[in-house]
Amino acid sequence: MLKGQPKGLYALSLANTGERFGYYTMLAIFTLFLQAKFGYTEAVTTQIYGLFLAAVYFMPFFGGILADKFGFGRMVTLGIFIMFGGYALLAIPTGTGIVGKMMMFGALALIACGTGLFKGNLQVMVGNLYDDPKYAAKRDNAFSIFYMAINIGAMFAPGMATWITNHFLAQDGLVYNGQIPALAHEYLEKGAAMGAEPLAKLTDLAASMSGGGSDLAQFSSHYIEKLSSAYSMGFGVACISLIVSYVIYVAFRKTFRHTDVTAKQQAAAGSVAHVELTPAQTRSRITALMLVFAVVIFFWMAFHQNGSTMTFFARDYTSPEATGITRMGFDIFNLVLVIVAIYALVGAFQAEKRRGKTIGWSLFVAALGVLVYRWTQTPDPVKILPQDFQQFNPFYVVALTPVSVALFSALARKGKEPSAPRKIGIGMIIAALGFLILTIGSVGLMSPDAVKAAGSSDTFVSPNWLISTYLVLTFAELLLSPMGISFVSKVAPPKYKGMMMGCWFAATAVGNYATSLIGYLWGSGIPLWMVWGVLIVLCLLSALFLFSIMKKLEHATQNA
Repeated sequence: MLKGQPKGLYALSLANTGERFGYYTMLAIFTLFLQAKFGYTEAVTTQIYGLFLAAVYFMPFFGGILADKFGFGRMVTLGIFIMFGGYALLAIPTGTGIVGKMMMFGALALIACGTGLFKGNLQVMVGNLYDDPKYAAKRDNAFSIFYMAINIGAMFAPGMATWITNHFLAQDGLVYNGQIPALAHEYLEKGAAMGAEPLAKLTDLAASMSGGGSDLAQFSSHYIEKLSSAYSMGFGVACISLIVSYVIYVAFRKTFRHTDVTAKQQAAAGSVAHVELTPAQTRSRITALMLVFAVVIFFWMAFHQNGSTMTFFARDYTSPEATGITRMGFDIFNLVLVIVAIYALVGAFQAEKRRGKTIGWSLFVAALGVLVYRWTQTPDPVKILPQDFQQFNPFYVVALTPVSVALFSALARKGKEPSAPRKIGIGMIIAALGFLILTIGSVGLMSPDAVKAAGSSDTFVSPNWLISTYLVLTFAELLLSPMGISFVSKVAPPKYKGMMMGCWFAATAVGNYATSLIGYLWGSGIPLWMVWGVLIVLCLLSALFLFSIMKKLEHATQNA
């Protein structure tokens, strides 16, 4: 998988890993932060969440246009500094008044603008590494590796967010409970008129905390303040990760400096690497790309429920404890050991020499041995937080990437590897299956409105429903996201590379904003299972559309 790749791939991938670690640390607690600090409803929270994600993924369109004119490297560097300012502003503890809200929204704007300059242009530079005929055949594998690096950062992010939250709450004798923020805000707004059941629930929770006492108003204000401050410290982690990312980018710049060149700069230097396309060819390629962009909108609308409604499901409907083998997955060190075991096993099978096979099998056995030992030492049950579930998707990406690469490499050798558009279509069908799991797990549960009225759900389901859903969605993601990026870098007309990569993210942005539509359904009174059913229908319709235009898309791929 890693053999024969240019060194610049590793430098650019690691630089992106650092930036993504900070971003996903922030995103793991973002909706929880909005509700805990400002008392926003689920509908308002998902609206803000959707707008922010839309801005983060739409700004690369403008970042790509600027990069096509001024250079990719310049925009990447500028983006890092702008993002740093946004995260630093978000990390400052503030009140809940107009000033606090202005600082929060200003920080989000800076993060979106900085990401727009950084994200797409870094990926264009990765694609440019494979314009060299020496590496052209490795393009799809390269983007799978690059995508895996993104998810290494994302995998550790929820654990970091959880550790920061628990650490700073513990300093004040508090522990996290997902039911307290909404109840506390309701009490501060309505007092004893909030309702008998929610009032009794808040009273019990306050009594279980150090210093809870009998003054519910004081406890509510104190808990909201301390939890909000803990979340702010989590946002500060992103500042540190960006510094690391920048150091990597600058230190290893020589390995990818040659990719930092636009089509205009190549023409001026007399070293144009691409045959000039006719207007008809350019239109054909852009049309194919736009059709794919239209489909991926619905994938990201479904997939990015992980930070909104799926997090609400984890908080309101999922058991706050994990037992048996499931409890092992909520320790990031255990997940790392599983990854080591998988990579060691793959390495043992792929090694050409006996020494390599011996090392692979030895690492595999050692990782399993440590896992067994940790099984005996891990308490049963273990407490879990809503954001903890978000580590499973990146874990699955990192763990399954070598399996995915090996599978498609084997199919390629036999001449049976599906085209990138066909992989995307299959991914949409698999995404529908992922939400089918969550639909089945939600049958018979109270509606979100009923949970809010009662103060808590009367039934909590096993964490395995969400864990299984994340697994299936990851299979879909591996077929769609890295393959889509590779498709764009290959098919995009040379002089519009930055813009077309920006359009990929703009389509993602539309899908991210559309996540808020599901947020409105969450509080509309419909049964919970129907919320997920809407996503199933959208994914299946998108797949049907994509397969109906498959010949046109594959023709564009073959001629690129």
